[in-house]
Amino acid sequence: MAQYIENAGAADEVPDLSDDDDDDQWQSMEESSDSNLKITCLFCDRVSNSVNDTLSHCQSDHQLNVASLVRRCRLDDYGYIKLINYIRSVKCSAESLLVVTEGPLPWESDAYMRPTLEDDPLLQIDLEELCGAEVEGDVEVAEPSSSHFHSALLQRAEQAEQRALQTEEALARAMEDLHRLKQLAQNLVMNVDVSRGASSAGAIAELREDEDEAYFSSYGHYSIHEEMLKDKVRTESYKDFMYLNPDVFKDKVVLDVGCGTGILSMFAARSGARKVIGVDQSEIIYQAMDIVRSNNFQETITLIKGRIEEVDLPVEKVDIIISEWMGYFLLFESMLDSVLYARDRYLAEGGSVYPDQCTISLAAVGDRQKHQDRIAFWDDVYGFKMSCMKKVVVLEAVVEVLKPETLISEPTIIQTIDCNAVCISELEFVADFCLKITDSTLCTAVVGYFDIFFNKNCKNKVMFSTGPQCTKTHWKQTVFLLETPIPVQSGEDLQGKITVRKNRKDPRALLLTLSIRDMKQTYSLQ
Repeated sequence: MAQYIENAGAADEVPDLSDDDDDDQWQSMEESSDSNLKITCLFCDRVSNSVNDTLSHCQSDHQLNVASLVRRCRLDDYGYIKLINYIRSVKCSAESLLVVTEGPLPWESDAYMRPTLEDDPLLQIDLEELCGAEVEGDVEVAEPSSSHFHSALLQRAEQAEQRALQTEEALARAMEDLHRLKQLAQNLVMNVDVSRGASSAGAIAELREDEDEAYFSSYGHYSIHEEMLKDKVRTESYKDFMYLNPDVFKDKVVLDVGCGTGILSMFAARSGARKVIGVDQSEIIYQAMDIVRSNNFQETITLIKGRIEEVDLPVEKVDIIISEWMGYFLLFESMLDSVLYARDRYLAEGGSVYPDQCTISLAAVGDRQKHQDRIAFWDDVYGFKMSCMKKVVVLEAVVEVLKPETLISEPTIIQTIDCNAVCISELEFVADFCLKITDSTLCTAVVGYFDIFFNKNCKNKVMFSTGPQCTKTHWKQTVFLLETPIPVQSGEDLQGKITVRKNRKDPRALLLTLSIRDMKQTYSLQ
């Protein structure tokens, strides 16, 4: 996409030629333009060196009049470019285009602004000449020439300037409207207790694109997707859920929120889904498009680049929403907010979000060596006292794989989330807990982890755990080190309270406050 915009921008600028060089350079362009043309048919492998011959071949051999299709669908320059790239990328048949009329068009996605063939001559012809040259069903398109090219560039530059002015005016009006709407929304929130269905979409939905750029950029690199795909506990649980419950997906419309490489979308398609729509804002979506085509799912799977809170789906409702939204301590990154937004806007009555249930658990940890390495270390650093560092170090929750033998209590569930019913506001919570101690020692930390369940309407239920006693996952566990260890006795009930809330400065980060006995500590997870 970026490459296309750069090339298009270059094409919209009239070449800066001096008076002396004008005639020679345009003549050179004219002499080389026709001889170098190599145009592949839109529907077969036939190659021609003439735009006119190519379009005539499309009409005579494939029964598709491109000019008529452009007029019938009322396409502008951009719509025509998307049409050509759509035909070349998805390799659709000419017959499938004969029934397309004005309305939702299969090539509306901005992804089709990216050229499928480099320097495609069919993208360089003038749209007015294309539609104006059709006479009694015969297509006659003027081949690119210096005079046509020069005039077309000037005309497109003028049109682009006019569109830019109109867009700028519209944007200014939209920003004013948006400001008024935000003020109105703030007043409503301050004065009205709203429930689900009429509530705010949450802090994540309100983030501007530039504020959220770092988050989505981190998912644009292949390495993070490689790590997730190689996490067999994660990936095979989703695969087992879909493959073992084909009745859940048969003939259904499925939305994949944060589709990444498209693996869940392809699982759903292979499980019998009639249509799958994958949405992702990161640049990985372009690789996902290639992956979908490579596996021949382009007729079933549609991929859209953008935030789910901002895109328009090609359907009004979906039957199923799937997503791998879980972060550290389940709620880190706040991607569940986006899934719930999609649920409230797009999920049909009787539909379901998967996974449909999640739990968060805590357990006590007794690991003196780890505490010595991380916290007590600062009491004596090469003969110097640096104990003030302990208060800084302990503030950050640690994401690591915990040794199961360091657990000194039974686990306890502090929160259960029903993804089909929970509200965004309920993702911030306070919970009392009780840890049943199993070993007389020092409690040096508390560990948190989560379990995931695929239950609703499933004949074959599937679940997985990220706990320290189970096969490790890329989520690992979240450890909250205590500045001062607490002595505990086997059989004791260690009482405590945990508060989980979003960081107001960064709503994708978490602030967690633990209160145990006389100790109270707030941790950041970011």
